[in-house]
Amino acid sequence: MLVYGSSALRKIAIRVEKVTPEIEQLEADLLASLLAREDALALAANQIGELHAVIAVNPRTIGVEQDPFVLLNPEVVESQGEVERSEGCLSLPGISEVLKRPAKVKVRAHNTKGKPVTVDAEGTLSRALLHEIDHLNGVLFIDHLSPARRRLLHAALAELEKQSCG
Repeated sequence: MLVYGSSALRKIAIRVEKVTPEIEQLEADLLASLLAREDALALAANQIGELHAVIAVNPRTIGVEQDPFVLLNPEVVESQGEVERSEGCLSLPGISEVLKRPAKVKVRAHNTKGKPVTVDAEGTLSRALLHEIDHLNGVLFIDHLSPARRRLLHAALAELEKQSCG
């Protein structure tokens, strides 16, 4: 798992044009990495060092009886409302902040077979999808904070960056 300071977290993921054996392996690796952590709701490929537009989501982490799934090239096509809630990230361990995000989203993507799918989500699942799509665009949740709030996190971020650089 890459942590803050790793350059891969700031890169824009490459769209998946075709489901190849390499993409199938990435999907399997991403899902395995996600499911290896009991507390993990979602994970983007660049968090494990792969720069393809792929995310994995495990709704069971938040008590939703839905199988874990993988989305290729997810894009938000609609959002509604606004909710302020605490948010954290596996790549920024120990840091959580309150952020405003849409309450509901509609995401278009492709499934692991390369077929188009639409995911309607609300609440925590909506937030997770938005968070992971941000990752695919090189955006971290702390980028949504005010400059003043980010300054308050400077020491913690510097420590994470130091750890990621060795």
